[in-house]
Amino acid sequence: MYSGALDQVLEQTDLTVLSVIPSDSIGALLHARYPSVIPLDTRIKEHRIVSSLRDILDMAHGRWLWTAAARQRWRVHDVEATTVGARMKRLLKKSACYLFASRRGVEALSQVERAVSGWFRTSDQYLELFRRCKPSLVFNGSHVHASSAIPPVQAAQRLGIPTAAFIFSWDNLTSQGRIIPPYDYYLVWNSALRDRLLDIYRNVRLDQVFVTGTPQFDPHFHPSTYWSREDFCARVRANPARPIVVYTTGMANHMPGEPRIVQGIADMLRSMSDFGPPQLLVRVYPKDRTGRFEELKRTHPEIIFPEVPWESAWLTPRIEDTALLANTLRHAAVGINVASTISLELCMFDKPVINVAYNPPGVNVEPSDYRRAYDFDHYRPVVESGAVTLARSEAEMSDLLCRALHRPDELSPNRRRLLGSMFDGTLDGRSANRVADVLCRLAAGEHANG
Repeated sequence: MYSGALDQVLEQTDLTVLSVIPSDSIGALLHARYPSVIPLDTRIKEHRIVSSLRDILDMAHGRWLWTAAARQRWRVHDVEATTVGARMKRLLKKSACYLFASRRGVEALSQVERAVSGWFRTSDQYLELFRRCKPSLVFNGSHVHASSAIPPVQAAQRLGIPTAAFIFSWDNLTSQGRIIPPYDYYLVWNSALRDRLLDIYRNVRLDQVFVTGTPQFDPHFHPSTYWSREDFCARVRANPARPIVVYTTGMANHMPGEPRIVQGIADMLRSMSDFGPPQLLVRVYPKDRTGRFEELKRTHPEIIFPEVPWESAWLTPRIEDTALLANTLRHAAVGINVASTISLELCMFDKPVINVAYNPPGVNVEPSDYRRAYDFDHYRPVVESGAVTLARSEAEMSDLLCRALHRPDELSPNRRRLLGSMFDGTLDGRSANRVADVLCRLAAGEHANG
């Protein structure tokens, strides 16, 4: 919606939007832009048999692929089973998943899950809806973010209506488990994701996958979203005359002890008087609702913690965050994170990127380890490209910060090469147009990829 992709679809065909309504303001925005908006029914719960089968399928898929990210998920879930009952339940599911942890096993179990999901469905409301409105395509904007989207997709498939999904992020295929349910068509960021999708899901054909780029990056290439440095600094209460080092945090359960990392960086910057010293701006991961940075805000008032405009309900971004994020990256002198998509976005603005590859001092982070993230399949090419630098200790972080501030253009060629190889020319601010074009062609029955 925010990228304008659905507006372009509406210009060419009839459109009905099924969505969660996280707030009155987002609900009003939806109704103002689209003539037909239907709230997704979040009360529908899958039958226990279906939920358990999907858990086993997802585990078997991860065990078969056994990527670095899958191994990390396995370790984390083992540790999270803290009670006797939870450990027994996990042991039973692990025992069952081992029986299917192969390509043939996963594909067979996926077929069983499809059948069982139909037998034990708990609602027919979307079957009735689609019989009335007769859609020619049902599109899921993200196949990983809401189980409430699965019932309408299943209803469409039972009625023989084509379905499509967007592979929302570059790590979804190797870090986020099995695609459930399978779709008729897929839209992906780049050709590497397309090829990986075809390799993992051998029943998917080349003409079912469309490389569109991702609309989430479009605003970075629209000067209309840019604020002047003075305007941006006034909004976040920063000094426009001093460099801004931007630290973007991660998920609390994946990066325990991260406030200690941020504190260490703040202490480093305080001593860099030749730069003013630099200011540290921390963008807290919008889905992190733990409050773990509150103590740091109290003890280090010099650190800038801008409010990130997301709704707490359904952890939904508001439209204002589109420009805030773009300008935060645009006015940064250096960006720091732990193996985040933000690294790619910093490269789009040709900013130095430092990745944290050391654990917070004095903090037990097991089963997590910050260094493991750089072995994940999706992120390893970023490290190998030389577009980012890895700080393996606090001392190395200090050295890399000084180097990036003194020589910000040093790795510019590497950043350009990484983006060129990863995005197939789609970083042009027009990914929303390509998404809309594909959806309209599929809705019109033009199924051939081109």
